[in-house]
Amino acid sequence: METSLVVDAGGGAGVAAAVASVAGLVDQLSEVVTPPLSRRRSGVSAEGDPLGALAERCLSGLEVLARVEAAAAAVKVRLVAAYASVSEVLEGPVSGAFEASAREKCLVAEVAGVLTVGEGAASNLLGEAHALTTSLPLALDALQAGTISWQHARVLADETSGLDPVRVAALEAHFFDPQAPNPARGAVPGELVPSRFRRKVRSWRERQYPDTLEVRHALAVADRRMEYRPEPDGMARISLLLPGGTACAIWNKATAIGRGLQGPGEVRTLPQLRADVGANLLLGETGPDLRKLPSPKADVLVVVPVLSTLGVTDEPGEVDGYGPVPASVARRLVGEGAGSLYRLLVDPRDGAPLEIGRRSYRLPEGLKKWLRVRDGKCTFPGCSNHTTDNENDHLTAWEHGGATGVSNLGQVCPKHHRLKHQSRWTPTPATKDEPPGWTSPTGRHYPAEQPDRTPPIIPPELWPASSTGLQQPSSTAPSPDNSTGLPDNSTGLPLDSPTGLRPVGSTGLHPGNSTGDFPVGPAEPDAELSLLERIITTYLAA
Repeated sequence: METSLVVDAGGGAGVAAAVASVAGLVDQLSEVVTPPLSRRRSGVSAEGDPLGALAERCLSGLEVLARVEAAAAAVKVRLVAAYASVSEVLEGPVSGAFEASAREKCLVAEVAGVLTVGEGAASNLLGEAHALTTSLPLALDALQAGTISWQHARVLADETSGLDPVRVAALEAHFFDPQAPNPARGAVPGELVPSRFRRKVRSWRERQYPDTLEVRHALAVADRRMEYRPEPDGMARISLLLPGGTACAIWNKATAIGRGLQGPGEVRTLPQLRADVGANLLLGETGPDLRKLPSPKADVLVVVPVLSTLGVTDEPGEVDGYGPVPASVARRLVGEGAGSLYRLLVDPRDGAPLEIGRRSYRLPEGLKKWLRVRDGKCTFPGCSNHTTDNENDHLTAWEHGGATGVSNLGQVCPKHHRLKHQSRWTPTPATKDEPPGWTSPTGRHYPAEQPDRTPPIIPPELWPASSTGLQQPSSTAPSPDNSTGLPDNSTGLPLDSPTGLRPVGSTGLHPGNSTGDFPVGPAEPDAELSLLERIITTYLAA
């Protein structure tokens, strides 16, 4: 396959280099494309496994093609941005708002015409090209290198709109600069499907800049509504725009009722059951199948920084299956569910939940909650299934000697749980910090997607200056060598710092065993309390 790309760059070294990069990738692709399939079928091959080699070449070709498409998208972005800039210079100064609007419409129409797309799509492309070339240089370089896709770049341009330049630079550095003060944890952007990358970007943005979240949430709540839209084939769509916590509770309750209806003789799928349950409940028609079921409580898992729960800070909470919510909403959800808060018994050395080993196959309720917090979703690559609809899986089966502990457990949705047992897709071991990754039947490894956690913020006035052996920070700026372990963008102490700080009550502070906790031993003496525990104790006693 011979492919050539010829572009008159007009002296533009940057554009010419980008085009050359794309051409090089196309040449690389031509080298891995398989010979004609007819030759493979005839068995004329020097390789021992012709069909296996063909399959591997196809997958390798797709990998290279994805890089070619990304690099081509980067070239398109640079060309569009350059054309917009040149057009502005050629047209000269504008005399007023009317002329500026006319020029913008003309620019959009020209780009739409040459690309054969609608003017709306052309307008979006111009905006995204401007953002990437002026504010997101690291992301644009990653796009041109083929390490992220065009969809990833669009996510970043969209999620940074409305942020000031300093915050845009900080967000981009977090995900694309490994030398950043607090780089992203977990899978790199290009290893995440775009929808998962969007969740990570949005979650980090809301945690870092909660000052705007409360205001935006209040405005969005005022816009809540129900919508009706006719669909083809005699169907219609009903949608509800609601606060995230409320929507998650509705979804989880419909799922729980639907699962209760499943069994021998029930032919409806879970999505069909959810729809039927929602319709029946809204219309007040319980029917015999719903009347025979107990009404399950809507289960919503909320993870809130402990000082935010106490009102000391305003860090957002995290609603399982949705993402960040304002601190005020998180406190309300915690208050409404105070009777079902859990604390986890952890190893004081590293904060990991204690292993149960071979003593029990069944998971204690606290460990189930902890797995939901660690994994955040189905662990299969690209799957976003909510944890309330997932199954706790022993990675090495119990009957094969697998233990009940954090390194041998993972959340997996029913679909991918079946795939694991029906194919050669295999999970890799987990750790206290990382969910399991997966290895495909062809031997390709897909690493675990870790939640991108942010260290909690501890206000300087709460730092014990003498009892911890650490100096209370005098400002929000870090020391030059970061010797205190403080992140550069906050006054908080990382959970994995050498001070022994560890999570207490990761999903709540409610003591006792009545809610299914691990057995809790005698209270620790004050000298054994972690730094965070001492800070909380001091605050509550004040």
